Amino acid sequence: MKALIEKIKENPGIRNIIIFLGVLGPGIITGSVDNDAGGITTYSVAGALYGYKILWTLLPSFIILVFVQEMNARMGIVTGKGLADLIRENFGVKITFYLFLSLIVADIGNTATEFAGVAGSLGVFGVSKYLSVPLAAIAVWVLVVRGNYRITERVFLIFSFCLLSYVVSAVLAKPDWAAIGKGFIMPEIQANKSYLAMVLGIVGTTVAPWMQFYMQSAVIEKRIKIEEYKFARLDVIIGCVATVVVAFFIMVACAATLNTNGIVINEAKDAAVALRPFAGQFASHVFAFGLFVASIFSAAILPLACAFYVSEAFGFEAGINKKINEAPQFYALFTSIMTIAVVIILIPNAPLIPITIWSQVINAIALPAVLISMIFIVNNKKIMGVHINNKFQNTVAWFAVAVIIAFTVMLIFPQIIKILKGLL
Repeated sequence: MKALIEKIKENPGIRNIIIFLGVLGPGIITGSVDNDAGGITTYSVAGALYGYKILWTLLPSFIILVFVQEMNARMGIVTGKGLADLIRENFGVKITFYLFLSLIVADIGNTATEFAGVAGSLGVFGVSKYLSVPLAAIAVWVLVVRGNYRITERVFLIFSFCLLSYVVSAVLAKPDWAAIGKGFIMPEIQANKSYLAMVLGIVGTTVAPWMQFYMQSAVIEKRIKIEEYKFARLDVIIGCVATVVVAFFIMVACAATLNTNGIVINEAKDAAVALRPFAGQFASHVFAFGLFVASIFSAAILPLACAFYVSEAFGFEAGINKKINEAPQFYALFTSIMTIAVVIILIPNAPLIPITIWSQVINAIALPAVLISMIFIVNNKKIMGVHINNKFQNTVAWFAVAVIIAFTVMLIFPQIIKILKGLL
């Protein structure tokens, strides 16, 4: 054993691999959860409606995601504090309170949407939501509350790799690879409102407020040191690549089958069912399995992220490694969000579409405020020291914020008008 340890010390390559495997986790998990029920629905509808011509949107989505998540990881490693804690310290309790109140409401809606994904995906296999949703909620609760960070992270990493099942669905759909290449190199951008809204939705679904808080909290919980920063950055990049790869194959699967045959869908469950006559029952079941994994995965992460950032913001103990009596507020908030979300889904004829729309609207309103706060904090030398953004990072970050604000404004007003028309 001693000889082996000495050999590792003498071999930088082996040592770096071991360090990287130890750091691996926060970036991949955060990126994977980005492909939740809402994200899968967005990519499925985009592929079904516009086929390969809309694939180009994944490139700017990837760039924005990498830069934002890298800033999160760097802030967490350098400061040892969560984003919520830093926002409270730098912008005051009042702003923090109103910001997080809106985020809590949005997270309840988002978590309900994830459990709707669980119900829909297992419904493809004939399982009732009155059985699937409670069992899924109990399993998630036990994993988080009774486990520890190491066990929970490993389960989440397995879930992340399961999302690659969408590769199988796409391959079975027998896509036109030449058309796919053309979709990236020579995209046919349409000037109509529907196409523009879909483009905005694809870019917007890759960056959500809760992701920024969870990423930073996960880095802290992992106790990553500044000497390991380059490995954490690689973890972030891999997570972002995985996110876009999964999104790519979801869009390809739907483009190759549904778009080619003129099939219109409204949600991810519809895509799984509609795939059957064109790509076979196995492809349909694999697609539904991916939706289930993504939904239950996100149903765990979303309330967990909310519990993290609220606890951090108001000085409560937080962390999966802590016991219930050590962090009662943290676990109470996690349990409450999950319980409310489950009850909403189990209500007969629950208004899931309005809930989903409103939660996304609230997310869109809060996102620019969160990103601007991040940029100011990461450029504060008193907080970050020599690890502030360089000019290139700031240019990309502010450009991303400008784009997201523009997207937010364009997305919010049509959604609010749509909801108001439904109420009148």
